[in-house]
Amino acid sequence: MDAFARDRRLSGFELSRSELTGALGDSVTVLPVVVAVAALTDLSLSRLLLGFAVFQVVWGVYYGLPISVEPMKALAALVIAGALSPPELAVAGLLAGAVLLAVGATGTLARVERYVDRPVIRGVQVAVGLVLLRTGAELSLRSPPYALVAVGVVAASVALGHRRASTLAVLAVGVAVGVAETGMPTPHLPTLGLVVPELAAVSTDAVGATVGQLAMTVGNAAVATSLLLSDYFDAEVSADDLARSMGAMNLLAVPLGAMPMCHGSGGVAGKYAFGARTAGANVILGVLYALAAVVAVGAVAAFPLSMLGVVLAVIAVELGRAGLETDDLALTVGVGVLGVLTNVGVAFVAGVVVARLRTRVGGA
Repeated sequence: MDAFARDRRLSGFELSRSELTGALGDSVTVLPVVVAVAALTDLSLSRLLLGFAVFQVVWGVYYGLPISVEPMKALAALVIAGALSPPELAVAGLLAGAVLLAVGATGTLARVERYVDRPVIRGVQVAVGLVLLRTGAELSLRSPPYALVAVGVVAASVALGHRRASTLAVLAVGVAVGVAETGMPTPHLPTLGLVVPELAAVSTDAVGATVGQLAMTVGNAAVATSLLLSDYFDAEVSADDLARSMGAMNLLAVPLGAMPMCHGSGGVAGKYAFGARTAGANVILGVLYALAAVVAVGAVAAFPLSMLGVVLAVIAVELGRAGLETDDLALTVGVGVLGVLTNVGVAFVAGVVVARLRTRVGGA
């Protein structure tokens, strides 16, 4: 890994138009989620964006690859829906970071992963999608005219063959509405400081959310991302390598007010599909996020929440579609529905138990 990373850092870097378009491919799901979290909670958009800015550059340079840095979607969905408070989100991010760092450092991720059936991970994705869909529908109903505008923008983007960019198009229209109402935003330097959650934030909801997030992280952000990096770039980055970097990232970033973050196969695929081939895409995207952290904060306060609801619904559909690509539809749907009715942590544990029992009975 060290020799590989060193070679990549020396040769795998360029700044070009394809790296710019590839950088935008990784922002398709990041920006809508970040804007939603900032608009619906008291978390600072500037700090959230700065977290992504810093670690896009850090991991791009470290791995020498157009690697992704995304929100931990299970945790983001729960805080957007109000099922987790911001302090509980911070606790969950720190817990996830500690577990990932320990698992990656001891090289045990491959052994843990074989006990978690893929349909269970897909079920957690479905649960997260359903939570986001419910929240999106509730927000859209607050102002149907704005929601219809957003639906029209999505439909036009899809008709023009830009389905992946549809959420960014809605964000652009929503920001334009915000600017029209509040005026052009003035540059604002973010304030930095430590975020220390109170002991009460260490709740069963925070722990359960962490368990559910780790289920997705092991399957998507570690194992699947490792496979994609190998397929696209012939890169030897193990799932344990990715777990270590995700763990360190969250332990460093969350106390400074950043969102819990992870790598992700979707972001890698998005960057590759839009033209990224080197770590230059990460540097470009990091700079763009940093600029947005300075100049885009004012428009978010006036962003129409009904339009944001449509964005969340689109993301929910994409997550649901990915989750339903499963070899065991009944188990996946069962985990997904249970996750909405209870929480994703309970659903994940129940899914693992059911899958193990079925395997044991089938082998008996």
